[in-house]
Amino acid sequence: MGLLRQEADPEETGLDAKALDRMDRYFAREVDEGRLPGFLVSVARGGRIAHLTAYGRRDVAAGLPVESDTLWRIYSMTKPVTAVAALTLVEEGRLSLDDPVGRHLPAFAEPRVYESGSGDGIRTRPAAGPLLVRHLMSHTAGLTFAFYHAHPVDALYRAAGLDSSVAPGTDLAGTVDAYARLPLQFDPGTQWNYSVASNVLGRIVEVVSGQPLDVFFSERIFGPLGMTDAGFQVSDEQAPRLAELYGETDGSGDDGSGGGGGGIGPVAGLPLHGRPRFLSGSGGMVASAHDMHRFTELLRRRGEVDGVRLLAPRTVDLMTRNHLPGGADLRAVGSRPAHDDPGNEGIGFGLGVSVVVDPSRTQTPSGLGTYGWTGVATTAFWVDPGRDLTVQFYTQVRPRSSHTVFRDLRRLAHEAVTG
Repeated sequence: MGLLRQEADPEETGLDAKALDRMDRYFAREVDEGRLPGFLVSVARGGRIAHLTAYGRRDVAAGLPVESDTLWRIYSMTKPVTAVAALTLVEEGRLSLDDPVGRHLPAFAEPRVYESGSGDGIRTRPAAGPLLVRHLMSHTAGLTFAFYHAHPVDALYRAAGLDSSVAPGTDLAGTVDAYARLPLQFDPGTQWNYSVASNVLGRIVEVVSGQPLDVFFSERIFGPLGMTDAGFQVSDEQAPRLAELYGETDGSGDDGSGGGGGGIGPVAGLPLHGRPRFLSGSGGMVASAHDMHRFTELLRRRGEVDGVRLLAPRTVDLMTRNHLPGGADLRAVGSRPAHDDPGNEGIGFGLGVSVVVDPSRTQTPSGLGTYGWTGVATTAFWVDPGRDLTVQFYTQVRPRSSHTVFRDLRRLAHEAVTG
């Protein structure tokens, strides 16, 4: 078990202790007023943890506190890990970003694209070009999610039983085959749509490496980096440290999320007790803050941590560079109304991470080239190379709609940087 510890005083690293205290008090109020169960936040400069706060409960009913070794469902923060896994295979010459996905997954050999209609009346055409590995990593593949409710292809995903992105009763291979039977929303590489693409990428990692995804992650990433608690399941020994998952209630008591009166209530989370049949490269991981600090250090230090090199510097530079068509931001090339959000202004996307391409247009203070990602249970990390700043935030609340936690976190962390 790794344990995250504060390693420097804020002032030593160019951080304002009073501003960091304001950040703590802000999120503590969210806990005290019942909007969050608890939280952990860490801020590092130059890789040294200069601020670390754990507050509130990891399990409200049991009265168990958030601690520095608490385990969190990180959901979509799994995607950058899957990207790193694929990039290690690229460096070994076993995979190329420009490989057609169909070379490794024959079901994708002849992708078709939505043209018109809906339901049984949908008409498709052959894709204008091949679906490439790089399209999966940049979410420009034309794949989607069932929960968007914004496009006829989204409805096809629901009709195929993909509401939770998993084909019922199948593993990763079976689910990816189910995706391949559905049309793409657009020609690969032409637009951006956040999607199930990282599951397809995870399956490619399995096929190319000859290993299940959890084994590859453990042997090639978690073990070398000392990410001792990271994985797709928790052991009996780890289980007491796993945070309970909560959902926002609507005040009626009828939404199945734990009762009325507003606030939060327990909800079902990832089936982490025992190895899951479906190993999701999109969102299946559990990890501690220490684990993810090791991972963010891998990126911040451009592929090497404590003498262990997993990627070449140029590969990390490629991963954390904008790959959207024409260098655009998410709002400009987002194909669905779900992405037409002011929060996407000035934000591009690399290979598994978002990237700030125009700080003057971002909704919150952000340095050029800042990269990172978030998870649906309100977890986040980002690295600001210009300020040599790394921030992590963890709680376990699946919101019913958009909330301001990430925006407020970025603003408050930015205010703490003095030099």
